[in-house]
Amino acid sequence: MDTDAPDYFRVRQWWRQWFGSRAESWVAKYLRRLGWRVVGQNERVHGVGEIDLLGLDGQTIVVVEVRSSASQSFEELAASIDVAKQRRLSRAALYFLRRRRLLDIAVRFDVLLLRWPETAATPEVVHHRDAFDVQGVRFQMFD
Repeated sequence: MDTDAPDYFRVRQWWRQWFGSRAESWVAKYLRRLGWRVVGQNERVHGVGEIDLLGLDGQTIVVVEVRSSASQSFEELAASIDVAKQRRLSRAALYFLRRRRLLDIAVRFDVLLLRWPETAATPEVVHHRDAFDVQGVRFQMFD
């Protein structure tokens, strides 16, 4: 194996983290321009995963999944949010809401897809409101 391989993987990982962070920051600004209040970013849920962004759209809590690429099509980006990912987001949202005693508030899941070529100052964006329903968990409204 090439001795430079570990460096390649470190650089690639750094690039993906930077690119994803840039996309999530751009989406947070985009949502604020829509009149939303961004209430959380990169909410880690132990054993389940991470919620990219949490926003308030009126009286609705919105769990936002962000997908970005410099070259993939919107269809490829959307396809990466499969049923397994939807289940993980659903479980993470339930945990987040239960922990903060917010189970009586309306919730929806939005997906924002960004294509951001290297030469572009801003990305192309597709915003799927109410992209999917809760998957694989039962929301118990009262503990």
